[in-house]
Amino acid sequence: MATAPRVLDWLLDSDPALRWQVERDLMHAPPDIWEATRARVATEGFGAQLLAKQDADGQWAGGAFFPAGFFGSPESSRPGQPWVATTWALKDLREWGLDAAALAGTAEKLAANSRWEYDDLPYWGGEVDVCINSYTLASGAWLGADVSALAAWFPAHRLADGGWNCEAEEGDSTRSSFHSTLNALRGMLAYERMTGDTGLREARRGGEEYLLTRHLLYRATTGELVGDFATQFVYPNRHRYSALVALDHFREVALVDKAPPDRRLAAAVDVVRAARRPDGTWLQGAPLAGRTWFDVDAPEGEPSRWLTLIATRVLDWWDAAR
Repeated sequence: MATAPRVLDWLLDSDPALRWQVERDLMHAPPDIWEATRARVATEGFGAQLLAKQDADGQWAGGAFFPAGFFGSPESSRPGQPWVATTWALKDLREWGLDAAALAGTAEKLAANSRWEYDDLPYWGGEVDVCINSYTLASGAWLGADVSALAAWFPAHRLADGGWNCEAEEGDSTRSSFHSTLNALRGMLAYERMTGDTGLREARRGGEEYLLTRHLLYRATTGELVGDFATQFVYPNRHRYSALVALDHFREVALVDKAPPDRRLAAAVDVVRAARRPDGTWLQGAPLAGRTWFDVDAPEGEPSRWLTLIATRVLDWWDAAR
């Protein structure tokens, strides 16, 4: 699917965190072009703004997953949760393409100073929530922390149906969750790409099969849509599953494995294609409730550069293979 020149110009007129991905994934520019743009993430725009929010002890907002003082505060009774603490900041910076060198010393500072709100556990060891552990695994690999023990946690906590569920550790569920499974898969793939360790590949591919047998959209028991969330797109998606985020993961898997797209992705591709507006853009969905440092995309109902980038590269990948 060719991107209209005016849409491409609109996408290029953006923050370096987004622009370099447009250059690489949509324009197929030479590496020296998009790498130069990517290098600006540390000094301009979203990346520089978020780096400036880091505390002297290596954390953001004084906490691991929640900001300091959150529990018992008026904010804790509001919908959603704040998205300003360390784990969310690292996830954003990593996904925006920040060079880990810009955070030199952060891995050591977090090892010394950051503890999980759950049982006061040390940061790089993770805790019991699979989504939290997936972000920590990827960020640790990115920053050079030793997260090998955390990596071993994923195969050990995979459920019998093939995936993962954040509620399983509390005994509340024995069935996998689309949300938790995709977060686990993305964390394991990032770990593999950044460390070269393929020890999680079998567990990852088993989890991917869990989603593929459901065509990324449907319940195995009834064949019904797993939930409206699967067809509703928003950026940042934080922890939330959607067919678009899942397809972007499978696109990355195919690039790593040098394999064609799985045919079982077709229904999810149709959902993404149907959401494309006549002008070639995708609209922002309802943002997840909670405090942020600053806005990084359009308001709800307006054209989203981030969603348009992600959806366009997914469709380009799919269509090229067909």
